[in-house]
Amino acid sequence: MQVIDLLTLLIPLFVILIGCELFTNGIEWMGLKLGLAESATGSVLAAVGTALPETTVPIVAIVFATNGAGEQIATGAILGAPFMLATLAMFVGGIAVYLSYKKGKRSPELRVDRGHVSLDIWSFLLAYSIAVAAALFLWGDSPLSHVLRYSLAVVLLILYAIYVRKMIRDTSKKCDTPECLHFFRPFPRLQNKSPSLGIVSVQVLASLGMIIVGAKIFVSGIELISTELGISTVILAFLIAPVATELPEKFNSVLWYWRGKDTLALGNITGAMVFQSSIPVSIGIIFTDWVMAPINLLSMFFAIGAIFLIYAEISIFKKLTYKSLLISGIFYLIYILLIFLVPSSTSL
Repeated sequence: MQVIDLLTLLIPLFVILIGCELFTNGIEWMGLKLGLAESATGSVLAAVGTALPETTVPIVAIVFATNGAGEQIATGAILGAPFMLATLAMFVGGIAVYLSYKKGKRSPELRVDRGHVSLDIWSFLLAYSIAVAAALFLWGDSPLSHVLRYSLAVVLLILYAIYVRKMIRDTSKKCDTPECLHFFRPFPRLQNKSPSLGIVSVQVLASLGMIIVGAKIFVSGIELISTELGISTVILAFLIAPVATELPEKFNSVLWYWRGKDTLALGNITGAMVFQSSIPVSIGIIFTDWVMAPINLLSMFFAIGAIFLIYAEISIFKKLTYKSLLISGIFYLIYILLIFLVPSSTSL
């Protein structure tokens, strides 16, 4: 590995970080300008926006991949996203909360609306259960399987539309007035003024552009390095690419957790999980045979198990602490060990 290889990772990573800072600031202003609740701002605006980079991966893989690896890469990317969000992203968020708590900046408990979190979790579980059922019983290329999978894909799209409608109509706590719009910082006379929705939209779109471009270059750098190190396409699809493309959600949530904006932070993750288990999964169900290797199926069950533990703490103890978020990381660790210790699990 050469210095230039490391730069292909560090430079886009820096671009993503700057983009995430601009995005979190802009999306808070957009939520305020649109009169949305914090729940809708985090679970819809932020979640969908930062989910764009990883959503493009399976589409590109299906359309452009060669050597018959397109469906394998697409399936791995589609299933890797919700798995990474439910495990690694939650773990990273738990670390952020813990460190902020130890520095005396916040409480160890997350200040979130339990009803909102429960809605996100159950929406994810419902959509992802459909994906699991299709993988277990409707795989293959028979005409009947195709018809049934197409029907389930439509159901997923309808469920997500219902979820978005419900979130947009949420009348709970509105977004607080954020700090100065970052685009106004170079201009002292504008720093105390409320920006127009148009200017806010420009900052959000610019930040999304930085995030998407940074993520694309980052993934390309990882692909290059994985090739030089002899890492298989399967591991890249199941493990490396989803980690890279989930960086926006992780960084956004860390920034919000650190500032005590837990509804935005957690909603960014759980809302992205609902999106990822609905839109990309429907793409996979329609455009691939939806045939799963054992490691794919395991990632689906691990994602469900990790998020269910978080729901259990909310339901039983009526609170959510950083400890449950940290425990989610155990599923990720086990998953990595299985990939490397049981190579046969990645074969169809």
